[in-house]
Amino acid sequence: MIDRQQRIESYGRVTDRLIVALDGFPREMWAYRPEPDDWTIHEIVVHIADSEANSYIRARRLIAEPGSEVLGYDEAGWAKRLDYHAQDPNVALELFRALRHSTYVLIRDLPDEVWSHTVVHSESGRMTFDDWLYTYERHVPEHIAQMRAIYETWRLEQEEA
Repeated sequence: MIDRQQRIESYGRVTDRLIVALDGFPREMWAYRPEPDDWTIHEIVVHIADSEANSYIRARRLIAEPGSEVLGYDEAGWAKRLDYHAQDPNVALELFRALRHSTYVLIRDLPDEVWSHTVVHSESGRMTFDDWLYTYERHVPEHIAQMRAIYETWRLEQEEA
């Protein structure tokens, strides 16, 4: 089983994994949508930044305001209403990088007692700091896998054309 410190290090290193993965997808296919309700790679990149902004606040609430409420948000609604395709994915990546690094530096040496803090998520209920870490350490790798599947579908369509 992966321990907390390993999870923290994985959390802190994921930006490089994301950049390497994105370098493998031609920019001309970032707007490709396999199915009408699927997200594009472009949208996923912007979503990752928005998610990280929420994560950034949640981590700080867990440290500084244990017991407080954190808000969920409508991810698909944000993608549509904030017109993710009109947003610059390079800016989103830089925002993600800065937010992730800042939180990584904040959490890597926290005392054990802080990890027992909890908040109340508006949709999921009580969330421990370890729950938060588990969620966000996995978030980007899950989206990298999603982007690889989108790319493979696009590539197969290109071969058939």
